[in-house]
Amino acid sequence: MTDSAVTSAAPSPSTLRKAIAASAIGNATEWYDYGVYAATTTYLTQAFFPGHLGTIGTMLGFAVSFLLRPLGGFVWGPIGDRLGRKHVLALTILLISVATALIGVLPTHATIGVWAPILLIVLRVVQGFSTGGEYGGAATFMAEYAPARKRGKYGSFLEFGTMAGFASGTAIVLLMSLGLSESQMQDWGWRIPFLIALPLGLAGLYLRSQLDDPPLFTDVEKQVADPGGVTGQLRQTIVHYWKPIVIMFGMVVALNVANYTLLAYQPEYLKSTIGLSEDQASVVVLIGQVAMMLMIPVFGAWSDRTGRKPMWRLSLLGLFVFALPMYWLMGQSLAWAVVGFVVLGLLYIPQLATISATFPAMFPTHVRYAGFAISYNLSTAAFGGTAPLVNDAVVGHTGWSLFPAVYMMGACVIGGIALHFLRETAGLSIAGTTTPGADPDEEQVTTSARVDA
Repeated sequence: MTDSAVTSAAPSPSTLRKAIAASAIGNATEWYDYGVYAATTTYLTQAFFPGHLGTIGTMLGFAVSFLLRPLGGFVWGPIGDRLGRKHVLALTILLISVATALIGVLPTHATIGVWAPILLIVLRVVQGFSTGGEYGGAATFMAEYAPARKRGKYGSFLEFGTMAGFASGTAIVLLMSLGLSESQMQDWGWRIPFLIALPLGLAGLYLRSQLDDPPLFTDVEKQVADPGGVTGQLRQTIVHYWKPIVIMFGMVVALNVANYTLLAYQPEYLKSTIGLSEDQASVVVLIGQVAMMLMIPVFGAWSDRTGRKPMWRLSLLGLFVFALPMYWLMGQSLAWAVVGFVVLGLLYIPQLATISATFPAMFPTHVRYAGFAISYNLSTAAFGGTAPLVNDAVVGHTGWSLFPAVYMMGACVIGGIALHFLRETAGLSIAGTTTPGADPDEEQVTTSARVDA
């Protein structure tokens, strides 16, 4: 079957708006958790990791959820390609929001001893496993609903949800700390932001229950033979689509080292290395997040006109050139910390804004969810979620405050190499069982191998 065999009518404007909202709120819930966790690092350390582990224990709690993301990708991705996007996304958002809310009711180390950090780690594991299916599925869902020539514009709203969730988590913790005394925050105030995740997740669950799977998926679902269940689906994806998996892996190294360094590790860096207070660090990060959030739709729509690859080149080159001077600038004063963080954040946005337009288009419809989830989560587990831990450990042991900039620069080199092999897919249809932008002869070989399998 070729792309021309898929002739689904474009979704109505109201359906498209619902799809955007359903995708974005799930992503916002996922990243709300990360934002709250990063902004409450000090309180989580006091509550769960007193003693010699300290902040390293809290950063380990952040990183450990990423160890389960690849497993989540291997499980949820093939299920989403075989059984549909909608049902998987309903389950993942529910698991993420419940696990986040339960962190808000955990007893502390002072109450139950070592079981407190163990339970925290268990909930972070549940979040990681669920996130392994959430992000790739939401991006796939959004990309398959969006018109081909506006995939960058509409897909960017998924990342708008990412930044809105992260910024909301930071803002709520900041407001709580301004309204409560330090002892109240330590005793119970830090719990409230985690509890808010539950109503967020339920709202997302309701929105997703109102939509069907994208027509792009349902049309292909009827015409593709069963490859042998979920395990066969997984095998088919890895064996026949390993090349885009590898390319995406390299690009995600750059994407997520920058992401988790700037968004998850930065509050702790500004406090422990630069010497800012808890509230000052939150203000710096919040200003940067709002600026980034406002620019996401701009760069997303821009990529529809110029292509995805120019956006990525701009971002990777900009971060490589400006990472060191901006990190040096952040160490000069509070005002310069704001400037440095905002500059790096805006240079990062061309990558973030185009994820939902770039990555789903690297795979044909019948393996899109699995291909995205496997590659993205493997790379994120190895290089993204570990970035705060690596940065904190190196800076803490060596005192080299510019290490996060150098780490980011190295990741940009890896991303740039991978980007060289990416096919440009701006404006191309992602319907059907052929890879968007693929050479016809090459795709014919892949298709024949897939049929024989």
